[in-house]
Amino acid sequence: MPARLLDGIKIRDEIFAEIRAQYIGMHIHDHIRPGLAAVLVGNDPASQLYVKSKIEACHHLGLNSWLHTPSPSVTTEEMLKLVADLNNDYRVDGILIQLPLPKQVDAKRILESVDPAKDVDGFHPVNLGKLVTNRPGLVACTPAGCMEILRRNDIKIEGANAVVLGRSDIVGKPMALLLLHANATVTICHSKTQNLPDVVRRADVVVAAMGKAGYVAADWIKPGAAVIDVGTNRVTDAAEAESLLKNFPQRLEKFKAKGSVLIGDVHPDAVNTAGALTPVPGGVGPMTITMLMSNTVKAAKLRRGAPQPGSPPSENASASSAAGASSTIGAR
Repeated sequence: MPARLLDGIKIRDEIFAEIRAQYIGMHIHDHIRPGLAAVLVGNDPASQLYVKSKIEACHHLGLNSWLHTPSPSVTTEEMLKLVADLNNDYRVDGILIQLPLPKQVDAKRILESVDPAKDVDGFHPVNLGKLVTNRPGLVACTPAGCMEILRRNDIKIEGANAVVLGRSDIVGKPMALLLLHANATVTICHSKTQNLPDVVRRADVVVAAMGKAGYVAADWIKPGAAVIDVGTNRVTDAAEAESLLKNFPQRLEKFKAKGSVLIGDVHPDAVNTAGALTPVPGGVGPMTITMLMSNTVKAAKLRRGAPQPGSPPSENASASSAAGASSTIGAR
């Protein structure tokens, strides 16, 4: 039987409904309207699309949002000043620095300058340290979304053998820690792992996050295993597409008409081996923005749950300062 598809869009809608309920309660009782500030430098089409999607999600949920677009020639010092201003802006609960940044900007310095309490991407060393020690904090969005997919589909994690393919700071390492804290036995695989297919075949849960289209072969997957495919690879080569999609004629026809297709890190044929599988697209992808929204509301609750010295008593009290905000900030 084909694998059960783990629908990320359905879970996104469930979590969005929960976020709305949380936000409404916060707004009515505490006059809090969570807000996300995004910083986008340059004209990279993919980055522009990602940021647009995040701002639209804020608008959809009724959250505040601001978009800053510094000049492509911006310096590290100018970026640090912008981040400092956002750190000090009480209305801003989450700060998103869209990567990549221009070469002349020290990206690590910029990311580490973000207030950990507003680090809704979960990239700051303080938040990574909290994850390592299993303390409450803001967790990287993609791994957090993967865990929501597993939990909301009743995939057994406790006692399971889990394999994570990829060791990045953004996905692989935090994913392994989240699975470990959920009492899975975790193996992290990478480019130097020996006998990789055999290691993967022992896994009850596989998380693939290497960025290589169709890299994990179907016969690497243990029959019945749950597979979380983080990869979103745009394939444009006709020979590669035909090799990957030879058993999926409808998808191959769509490729021929469009000239491209999105393929995960797991070979499409794994749908006939795995017990449960996230589709690409429509699996992990929608969950990343979902968890960014969730982190923004969580950051607002943690940061503004109790009055702080010098903080405005309500949303209305800060309305006058919002009206005088810089023209580089667009609230939605």
